[in-house]
Amino acid sequence: MFGLLSIIPPIVAIALAIITRRVLISLFFSIWVGGLIFTGGDPFAAVGTTFDWMKDVMTDEWNARFLVLVSLLGVGAAFMYKIGGSIALTRALEKQINNRRRSQLFTWILGILVFFNDYADSVITGNASKDINAKYRVSKEKLSYVMDATAAPMATFGPVSDWIGYQVSLLAGAFAAIGIVGTQPYFAFLHSIPWNFYCLLSLIAVPMIIFGKDFGPMAKAELRALKTGKVIADGDTPLSSVENDIGEPVRPERANVLYFILPLVTLIGVGVWALWYTGGGPEGKSMMDALADTDVAVALTWAAFAMSLMGLVLAVIHKLSFKEIEETILSGITTMLPALVIMVLAWSIGTVTSELGTADYVVNATESWMTAGLLPFLVFAIGMFIAFSTGTSWGTMAILTPIAVPLAYNIGGIELIYVIIGAVFAGAIFGDHCSPISDTTVMSSIFAGSDHIAHVKTQIPYALVPAAISAILYLLSSFITSVWILLIIGIAALFFTLRFLGDRYQKKNFSKEDIELLNSVGKITPLEDY
Repeated sequence: MFGLLSIIPPIVAIALAIITRRVLISLFFSIWVGGLIFTGGDPFAAVGTTFDWMKDVMTDEWNARFLVLVSLLGVGAAFMYKIGGSIALTRALEKQINNRRRSQLFTWILGILVFFNDYADSVITGNASKDINAKYRVSKEKLSYVMDATAAPMATFGPVSDWIGYQVSLLAGAFAAIGIVGTQPYFAFLHSIPWNFYCLLSLIAVPMIIFGKDFGPMAKAELRALKTGKVIADGDTPLSSVENDIGEPVRPERANVLYFILPLVTLIGVGVWALWYTGGGPEGKSMMDALADTDVAVALTWAAFAMSLMGLVLAVIHKLSFKEIEETILSGITTMLPALVIMVLAWSIGTVTSELGTADYVVNATESWMTAGLLPFLVFAIGMFIAFSTGTSWGTMAILTPIAVPLAYNIGGIELIYVIIGAVFAGAIFGDHCSPISDTTVMSSIFAGSDHIAHVKTQIPYALVPAAISAILYLLSSFITSVWILLIIGIAALFFTLRFLGDRYQKKNFSKEDIELLNSVGKITPLEDY
């Protein structure tokens, strides 16, 4: 509808966020630019349109529930911190986690275990691991990368998550539209998992980087933390700080590791039950059928409320006063306030791209010269662009799945559909990882305690490596039909590429002493303040 002009607002949002390091201003201005285009260049009408779009996304039932959900997750996390649950967990594991690599590996493993939801993953993993990582001088940039590169890929693989239910429901709609009856959507999803190259390689890249060598802006951040003990760079400002917002834990010497475990178990247990229940589980549906029909926003809001309620009960047991309990609730919401504002603005950018027809323009610009050999690569690339521009992987999946699945079926049948499903999910999650307006990227920044733009800048080079290898694998898929051979090639390429980049960057930019410091493991003096 608006052609080339339709891609200007998301590009403005990304560029301004990186240049100014002020996400909120950048997002608001880009929405106004979208309004300016939409209203034909009238700046005053553009202001009115901007606020109409923001009002609409806030009053949308789905979005409103997610705002409540994120607030409740902040409350639950605040209780876990205030009553010393995170400190108790760190204390219980400090003998086993006694160096930098183990502290980062602990973060990665915990992120894999909390596969239930990427928001919950950020909340729980960040609270449990940030102190132990800071103690061993792991930069906040590195911690937020480990968290971000683990949360969304695990949620999209499951085995039980709201992401799977959402993805299967999209496939069910696409299959119904083209009349596929011999293949179940969930069966197709399972077959697509090995073809989701980016998520698989992103997960594998984390331990490779932990046990390998850092490069790019991340290497500089790690060297700064090691040499100065400053896990946050001078001049950087975290979106939010749990310590500043919530204050010090109350009577941490009496804290019990159950104060961390019980809210976590409550969140996951109630979440799984609520996903099953709201999806029709009591009516006899299987778990996966229920996930396909579940009301994700309702189910996860119940889970977050149950987590907060458990935290409140434990706070009473820990003998917090009612004043302290009330302050903890309010400070938990305060901690999430930057995420809430960015989510509203990011959703508004999604409205802008929808009104201007950004996705249609990108797809139509490539559709005429698309072939079976190029289709997986192009779907992956378009998904990357849309997700990076809009900051939403779910929105990207919703845009591309109804277009890409029928196109794949017409060109290559059911076997090509498996490849394309993996490519859609891979492209969507890459953009979600790297976009400064992505809610999951914001959550990782908040709960790692990192400056948001610093997290984006340091993570992008690390995400581009598995993304580039994934793109090559999709191109090779027309010649090499075995996905397992492609994965072996991809993992080997990932290992040697990361090793080469780390060696080359460090030799070119650092002294011999700095290189030895960067790659030392057990010789780092822990910071006593953590």
